[in-house]
Amino acid sequence: MNTLLLDRTAWDLVLDAAGNIAMAADPYAVAQDVASAIKLFRGELFYNTNPGVPYWEEFLGHRPPLSLVREHVRRAALTVPGVADAVCTLTSFSDRALAGHVEITLQDGTTQTVSF
Repeated sequence: MNTLLLDRTAWDLVLDAAGNIAMAADPYAVAQDVASAIKLFRGELFYNTNPGVPYWEEFLGHRPPLSLVREHVRRAALTVPGVADAVCTLTSFSDRALAGHVEITLQDGTTQTVSF
């Protein structure tokens, strides 16, 4: 799978050495797509409002059980083609900021870790 390469800090497009929009290839492309799926707010995708994590509906302004957060992140990761399994681990919650990582298993059996 190929996907547009995004800058890790700004989460914006980057250019390759020739000045073209850079592309990411597997397995990094899958990991980046998982990160994008986790960042997507449900309703934010204008041509299909169903995908995404229900941040507004269930998380922001609420105190959801951490198991619910883990499950929504896991489900978002599983929407990415090539992902066979995903395990979400939450590592900290301080000053209203949640951090963690998702270990994804690709269909070929390799694993990648996506942090948030």
